[in-house]
Amino acid sequence: MDKKSRLTRRGFLKTIQCLLVTSGLLAFLAPIVAFFWPSNLEQVPSEPVSIGDEGSVPISGSKTLRFGRYPALVINTEEIGLVAYSAVCTHFACIVKWNPESKMIECPCHAGFFDPSDGSVISGPPPAPLEKLHVSIEKDMILIRANT
Repeated sequence: MDKKSRLTRRGFLKTIQCLLVTSGLLAFLAPIVAFFWPSNLEQVPSEPVSIGDEGSVPISGSKTLRFGRYPALVINTEEIGLVAYSAVCTHFACIVKWNPESKMIECPCHAGFFDPSDGSVISGPPPAPLEKLHVSIEKDMILIRANT
C-alpha cells in the first residue's frame, strides 16, 4: 500500500477540527443572516381572514386569531354583536383579552381597559384606542379585514 494515500492520525484530527470549526461558524452566522433576510410576513393581510361559521364566536365570547403579523380579537357582545380589533395594546404591544364578566377588553400588562363598542381607552396608560377591523358575514362565514 502506498504511504501517500494513507490518512495519518494528524490528518484525520485536522479534518475533524476543520469540520467542527465550520459547523460552529455556520451555527453562529445563521441567525445573523436570518435577521437580515426575514420571512415575508404581511403586516395586515390583503385578503379577508375567515373566523369560522356564524356560531363559532358565542354571545359574550371572543376568539383570538392570527391576522397577518399580529393577532386580532373578535368579540360577540350582547349589545352590538360582532366586533373585531387588533389584539395589540397601544401602550406596550401586549396582547389584550376579552373579559366577559367586566364586559371590557383588558390589557394584562399595565391594567389598560378598552371599550368593546369602539375600542376607545376607558382607563389605564394606553395612549390610543385599539385598531378597529371590519367584520362581515358572507355565506354564513365570519370574515375580518383591515379598514382601508
